Amino acid sequence: MTDADVVLAGIAAGMPPIGLENVPELMSRMDSKYIVTASTMVRLAAELGDRFAVLRIGGRSQFRYTSTYFDTPDLLTFRQHRQERRRRFKLRTRTYLDGGGRWLELKLNGARGSTDKHRIPYDDAPAQALTREAMDFVSDTLLGELRLPVPEPLGPVLSTDYRRVTLVDRTGAARLTCDTGLICRDGRREVPARRDLVLLESKSAEGKAVVDRVLRRMGVRPVTVSKYCVAVAALRDCPANRWHPVLQRYLRRGGGHTATTTLPLACPSSR
Repeated sequence: MTDADVVLAGIAAGMPPIGLENVPELMSRMDSKYIVTASTMVRLAAELGDRFAVLRIGGRSQFRYTSTYFDTPDLLTFRQHRQERRRRFKLRTRTYLDGGGRWLELKLNGARGSTDKHRIPYDDAPAQALTREAMDFVSDTLLGELRLPVPEPLGPVLSTDYRRVTLVDRTGAARLTCDTGLICRDGRREVPARRDLVLLESKSAEGKAVVDRVLRRMGVRPVTVSKYCVAVAALRDCPANRWHPVLQRYLRRGGGHTATTTLPLACPSSR
């Protein structure tokens, strides 16, 4: 089995670097996600040629991330996504283990299927806790953007760890994130992703990135996937609905047990 981490490291080493200051933030964007094999990733990089650069900070181009997701005890946000509610959101802290820094991020389902991300610095707060300032930010954003009251109580449900390489289109506002080594944990169980697969996310202002055209020409089609929702389905044996194909292909089921937790472990009903 080809290790996708090794393949991505080789691809990144052969690409011109770009600094963080030149990477588009794209807080409001259209996303398309793909799951590809390591060999397909090599073909994609060859097709993109020198049009793309790789994000490099301090000589490093592959970065470790950890995210903690927050939800209600009955997993309201998970159920809203499973039911494809028009007004829905996800809340997480994201910690950049190599680059440093932590953010509290609120991702909203925007108009026409776009993703609107709002965030505040969170360096001085624990990754698994919501401060009063955090709750004020969440409440103000949900009311202002979606006209939703903040659900309570919100608490940590699970975490995801992974490594990321970011490729940047040097001719426009688009980027491609390439994630490997995903591990989903809830304090009781952990489920890893297959090591030979890469989760790609093409991000652009209008959803018309060159990467999407190249992948389509290669016969690769977008998939419906959310790290949080797939993790909930795998860790709590919940119905996966439209995520089922990704769950079966991408994650290695039957992960080992870790320390016990007081978090609710039952799958919520579909109410």
